[in-house]
Amino acid sequence: MTELRTFMQHDAIVDLIGGMCHVLKKRLHERRIQDPAVIGIHTGGGWVAGHVHANLGCDDPLGLLDISFYRDDFTRIGVNPQVRPSRIEFEVEGRDIVLVDDVIQSGRTIRAAMNEIFDFGRPRSITLVCLIERGGRQLPIQPDVAGLRPPLQSDEHIRLNGPDPLSLEISRKRQPRGT
Repeated sequence: MTELRTFMQHDAIVDLIGGMCHVLKKRLHERRIQDPAVIGIHTGGGWVAGHVHANLGCDDPLGLLDISFYRDDFTRIGVNPQVRPSRIEFEVEGRDIVLVDDVIQSGRTIRAAMNEIFDFGRPRSITLVCLIERGGRQLPIQPDVAGLRPPLQSDEHIRLNGPDPLSLEISRKRQPRGT
């Protein structure tokens, strides 16, 4: 049995992304990055990246990655039946990239995304932005900007639903009584 509860709804999420963008702009300024390109990871990261892209006023189109074939666990979990082509319609070589995902936990999704980005070219830098940062990192990958670090139990999972309206839901598998 799975217990599900809404953690945050659309307007609050959009406000959170706006706050993240404020911090991101400050970070980019400190690093003297003036013209970053934004890439989101399908699916939730793409939704968040769309907001980040608009907030930064980027000239380049929004890039989207589907990392299904770059995962290190697809032989165990199978290939996602909804594999989409990645779409990066700008030059990656020598660019400053803002990589956006919805939730970072183990770091494996980000590692896969960076592997795919490097197949398009060698960026000058990658700034990692995520809406939710949670514990459980298995790789030494940390976001430069994170919206929230909610205190989640080890048996809880958080998921961004959307795109319109956006909502964050926390699920927890409950053991049936008497076991």
